Amino acid sequence: MTGASTSIDFTVGSRRLLSVGRALSTWAFTLQDVLAADDAPLSAAKSGPDGLRILSAPQSAVAAIQAQFPQYLIGGRQDYQRHYIDMRPAVCPSYEDYLARFSGKTRSTLRRKQRKLASEAGEGFAITEHRTPDEVAAFFDAALPLSAKTYQARLLDAGLPETPEARTELLTKAEAGEMRCYLLHAGSKGASKPIAYLSLPVVGDTLVYAHLGYDPEWSRFSPGTVLQMEALERLFAEARFAYFDFTEGDGAHKAMFGSDSIDCASFVMLKPSVANRTLLSARAGFDGLVAGTKSVAERSGALGKFRGLLRA
Repeated sequence: MTGASTSIDFTVGSRRLLSVGRALSTWAFTLQDVLAADDAPLSAAKSGPDGLRILSAPQSAVAAIQAQFPQYLIGGRQDYQRHYIDMRPAVCPSYEDYLARFSGKTRSTLRRKQRKLASEAGEGFAITEHRTPDEVAAFFDAALPLSAKTYQARLLDAGLPETPEARTELLTKAEAGEMRCYLLHAGSKGASKPIAYLSLPVVGDTLVYAHLGYDPEWSRFSPGTVLQMEALERLFAEARFAYFDFTEGDGAHKAMFGSDSIDCASFVMLKPSVANRTLLSARAGFDGLVAGTKSVAERSGALGKFRGLLRA
């Protein structure tokens, strides 16, 4: 359980239009908590000054969580599939076994993306792996300029962490052998440049999908997909990890690469003040308007163009 200032965001697609700050404690469920389902720990909740933010709670536990704070206001709920890869040897002993879960058409598409990038890059592409503190520091020096270009950083403040405190924390994890970071470089060895990054903190025997990003100028070559495949091949070969956790939230990338999923929910619980009632009411009305607009765009065939404008 952590406590910090948290924003209640009003977003349209990948663009955040407005943020309203609240001092909330964060109650985040690990993948192990979610897989435990009915046995997930539910007794340690402590409210922040304004309430709590619940991240990726198993659906079966939502009612019990809310019952701990019966007077609190519930809002901003998102229901989704939390995707993960079961890497346990008894379930999926190798990268080849993992690939076998895909259809032949999907495997062909993924390999074609690799060939296309290799062809466009002239002399191909290379992957560098970063584990030690010095290697992870070099990773961040190379990846931060890429992160600044991504829509996650520009529109959602969700790029790689740049604060000295965050950097120190990740280097400490690297010292303990608990970081796996990867860079995808395009071009010849003497003139290559990083075009995509993947950051994976390790928690126990689980890899946590923290940050994936790429240079938008290379987006038509699917560098994030290529890097994900290359990293997974190395991670399966390491034979250390039981799970690859794509964490909270849904998405096409997570759905494609996840081998399993489980129903989860994220939401906020706020103390019943007039200001909080007004805030959650406004957020609910805004979300309803966005959903209605999306429905109209889908029926008219304009959804793709609409999403492109939001990322511009």
